[in-house]
Amino acid sequence: MFTSVLMIEKPLVPTDVELVTTLHGDERVSFIVLMQPRGDQDRLLRALDDVALGELDDAVREATGQDEEEAVGSPVSPAERALEHSLGALRAAGAEAVGQIVQDHPLDLLTSVVEETGADEVIVLTAPHLVEEFFHRDWASRARHKVGVPVLKLFAHGE
Repeated sequence: MFTSVLMIEKPLVPTDVELVTTLHGDERVSFIVLMQPRGDQDRLLRALDDVALGELDDAVREATGQDEEEAVGSPVSPAERALEHSLGALRAAGAEAVGQIVQDHPLDLLTSVVEETGADEVIVLTAPHLVEEFFHRDWASRARHKVGVPVLKLFAHGE
């Protein structure tokens, strides 16, 4: 069985599920999903990306700190809901899938998960982040120097 560590920041949509589950043809795939929600520390970079991509409404939302997905008073965080949704979608597509929320130091956790599980590859499925990519500060660029397995960067599809 082929093992992929899948780093995501938003819930998988059907197109994303199809993309990652068909990468290796008919070979069975097991996913270890690491859900890294974008935090406050990234707000400026996200706003710059939104402006660069012409998504001015999103840039304004970044500047004000508003998050459409945030459920006030909910015992389950948006990241936990996104992870559970994504794991369910992968399982429904016939893949094995487990996962966890990344709290701190995503690349340290990614490296340890790859080592502990003997993963065959890392897939970083993310929206375009032009500023981070330009300076090679995006997850995929940084992971390529740390994990010791191939790192594939794919762009997530919007809902």
